[in-house]
This record gives sequence, structure tokens and C-alpha cells, in this order.
Amino acid sequence: MRYCINCCIHLLPNDLHRQCFRCRGPDHNNQKCPVCRGENKIPLYTDRKQMKWLAVLEVRTDHCESWNGFFCLRKGKLCSLMFGLIIMTLVMVSYMLTGAKHGLLLIPSPFHYGAFASNPSLMDNESLSDMKDYYQPSKMNISYVKDYPSIKLIIDTITSKIEFITRQRPDLEELRKQEPHMFSVIPNKFLPNSKNPCWYEEYRGNATTDPYATNSYALYSKRFRIIFDYLRKVFWNHLYHYKDKHYRLRCLPHFYIIGQPKCGTTDLYDRLRLHPDVRFSAIKEPHWWTRKRFGIIRLRDGFHDRYPVEDYLDLFDLAAHQIQSVLQSDAVKERGKRNNIIIGEASASTMWDNNAWIFFYDNSTEGEPPFLIQDFIHAFQPNAKLIIMLRDPVERLYSDYLYFASANKSAEDFHEKVAESLQLFEGCVLDFSLRACVYNNTLNNAMPVRLQVGLYVVYLLDWLTVFNKDQILVLRLEDHASNMRYTMHMVFQFLDLGPLSEKQEALITKSPASNTRRPEDRSLGPMLPTTKAILRDFYRPFNTKLAQVLFDDAFLWKRT
Repeated sequence: MRYCINCCIHLLPNDLHRQCFRCRGPDHNNQKCPVCRGENKIPLYTDRKQMKWLAVLEVRTDHCESWNGFFCLRKGKLCSLMFGLIIMTLVMVSYMLTGAKHGLLLIPSPFHYGAFASNPSLMDNESLSDMKDYYQPSKMNISYVKDYPSIKLIIDTITSKIEFITRQRPDLEELRKQEPHMFSVIPNKFLPNSKNPCWYEEYRGNATTDPYATNSYALYSKRFRIIFDYLRKVFWNHLYHYKDKHYRLRCLPHFYIIGQPKCGTTDLYDRLRLHPDVRFSAIKEPHWWTRKRFGIIRLRDGFHDRYPVEDYLDLFDLAAHQIQSVLQSDAVKERGKRNNIIIGEASASTMWDNNAWIFFYDNSTEGEPPFLIQDFIHAFQPNAKLIIMLRDPVERLYSDYLYFASANKSAEDFHEKVAESLQLFEGCVLDFSLRACVYNNTLNNAMPVRLQVGLYVVYLLDWLTVFNKDQILVLRLEDHASNMRYTMHMVFQFLDLGPLSEKQEALITKSPASNTRRPEDRSLGPMLPTTKAILRDFYRPFNTKLAQVLFDDAFLWKRT
């Protein structure tokens, strides 16, 4: 093969090479032209034929005047062109896929609701973090449709499906079949000389046995190990010896702060534990009734080994030691007085979180859980007292979002998540009962924000099927924030606590608020007015029913 040194054009054997301006000037002489004669050039042999080395290195395309100029492009430039076309194609495909997913295409698809997965066999093979796949929002994601009337149609559909139906309470024998070990550990009766539910349990270990060696709370959490290290040191000092046997005092809480999250339960907990007659579990929120007894540490991590009831009872050993000291005192033994120290537990998930039921109980009730947390608590403690702290569900949801969202938090992002959650909730209530949707693990994990936690009346009515109304104290965070002294007096009276000195009362009521909103979250400002209007419409029928149940219009939250 022969090439022109200046333009790298492949020459045929008889080609006079007249198309190259550099080789053919006005006075061009092929015999005298050193370029055409090939002087001082280094031949390169490729494919067994000579090829000019500089022709490979130097490519000139600016003087090509025929179709042969197309071949002046080097192979590298052709590759660059092809690479650019591929990148452009990938960008266009990515746009089309993303647009279809988020409803950004010019011709959106119609709404399509995901199927409601109530079949436990489908969910048993999936991790909890993958449950969102069962609920897919429409291809035209309503999150991006910020048109209030459009979302209002979804809310109207949900409202039309609301029915408050009383659940059927399971009998005691059914509960025993579900949790036989728990019933074998907790007795039917407690010590008569103690206000708090306690009993003596025989301890069969010896002096070298670690009573907390297998406690799951100590094994899975480093921050609790210090507490259990202390309990190990003092354990033998608090055993009761009777007829050559050792007994340990076991206790359950006298009262539970059962909800709701982001409603001031931490502040109430911090103030109550300052009362001289109140003790709490070693951990503020054990979440045993709702999660740990099912083996749930974090919902996104799936299931671990189930925490036995003994691990839960260990959390009250610090308080049990103090109660035992009172029981062994002369005042109780000789004068017939009783212990007035009471224990509390403050897991804010107790009121509403029944998500694990589908994995452990028979699903024969059309998606509704056959057993709830309150059924078991009432079976062991029919006289337990329950405290509920609530706030405007609209503000609660925004606070919940700011606290738990990890990145890209904004009022706009919150709006989109609310709209998507409403769409998912609508898809559920179209086919299932309100209770089935509220307690459905799949739906609750799929919704970007926890709308269901603000449906207070649904949970309260279910608690009232097993507990009497006078055993439940319902407070509002708004009242607690404006008149803390009044709400704390309500709590003291409800728990039948003794009077306090002025100094003790001032310490409890004048302490700074706990667990307030973080500065970086406050800087994001309030939610969008449109979002607030949407949520007001959604929660209105539930708040109306709640006010009727409690005979208090303050729970309508009209002024907030």
C-alpha cells in the first residue's frame, strides 16, 4: 500500500495523486517534489507492503475536497465519535426510565396501585427491608403532583372507607397457646404488700454463675453492658434466703407510657423518674412487647433470636432491689405497711406497633391481627395503668420525618413523601379493612412517612377492648408544654403518688424540656401550607372520632 505523507490518502497503483493540494501546487513537478519522490522518509512495512511512517503519525483533513476526505479521520476519532453516540444513547435511556418512574414523561401512565400482600407465605421469604416491593406507587407518582384537588380525591376515597369496627377479643386459652413460656414464668398473683406487681422466683444458680450471661440486651448493645456489670456485682447481696434456697425478686411495671413517638414521651419520662416513688426500667425504651420478643432489633435488619421474657424482667432488677429493701424493712414487716415504689416502662411503640404479628400468628382474620400487644399485657396485668401522650398528628408527622430522615430533608421532600404515602394507604383501604391496613407490616414499611402512627383513635379503641377507660390517661403535648405543672399533677393523681415538697415539685416541673427539635432541623422551617392542608383533611375524621371517645374537643386540634 502507498500513502501520501501529507494527507494519509490511500493511493492506488496508477493514482497520480492530483487531489492533494499540498503535493500539487501551481508549479508542481512530480519529479522535483521531494514529497512525491519520497526522499528522507522512513518506510514502514505493514501487511508486507511499504507504508510511510510519518503518514501514520500526521493526519491532515483540512484540505480534502472529495468523498475520500471522509477517510481522513483517524481510527481514534471514529472511536471517539462512536463513544459519544453511546453515551448520548445511555443518557436518553436513563431519562426515559427515570421519567417513567417519577411521572416526568410528557405522556404519563394512568394510576396503578400495587397489590396488597396479605399472604404470609409471600413475606416469609423476604427480608423486612425488601417488603416495600409489594407496594409500588403509580407510574405517575402522585408525589410530584402538587395539585391539592388531585390529592384531595385520594383523601376522599380513604375517608369513604373508614369504619370503626370493634374487634373480637381473644380468650385467655388462645393466648396461652401462643406464648406458653411467658405464662410459665409470670405468675397469676403478685405480692400483696407491694403496690408494684412483684413476686419471688427461686434462683438455682451458684456463686460462680453469671445471671446475666445470656441476656440479649447485654449481648447486643454495648451501652447497656455497664448496667449489667453493676448488677452482677450486687446480685448476690439482694437474694432472699429461705429454707436453704435462694430467691430473687422479680417485678413487672406498674404503669406503661405506651405512646406516641414524637409526642413528648421522653420529656414525661424524664420528669416522672425524678419522683422519689417512681423507678423505671434500666433502658428507657426496651420495645420488648412489640419487637424484641419477636427477635426484631431493627426492622430493616430482619429477625434475630427472640428475647425471652427473663431478659425483659432483668431490666427491672435495679428497681426490684430497692423494692426488696423496703419489703425487708421493719416498717413493712412489723407495722403491716406496704411498698409504695412503682416501676414504669416507656416504650413509645407499645400503643401502635403490631407489625410482627403476620410472621408469628395465623392469618385467618382477613389481614387483621388475631392477637395484639394489649391482649398479652392484660392477661398478666389486668390492673396495669397506661399513659398516652398525643399531639396534633399533622405536626407529629413532620417532627417524625425530621427526626428519622437521614438526608435531603426539606419541606418539598416531605410533601412528596406524604403524597406517596397517601396513595399507598388508599390502595390498601380499597381492598381491606382499616384495621388490616393500620397493622400491616408490608404497607407500613412501604410508606415513606409513618402516616399510620397518627391514627390515634384506631389504636385507642383497640386498647379499650381489653382495658377499662379509667386505666388509661390520655394527655396532649400542647397542654403539657403550656401548663406542665397541671399535666404532671394529673399524672401523679392517676398513679396515686404521694405528695411532694415544693422543692421536689419545682425540680420536676421546672426542668428544661427533653428531646426538643435539633437546631439543624429547625432551620428547615415549617412544612408547606399545601402539605398541612392535605394532612388536616386526612386526619380530620380520625380526630373527630377521638374527640368523641374522650369527650374532649381539644383533640380536634383546630387551633394548632
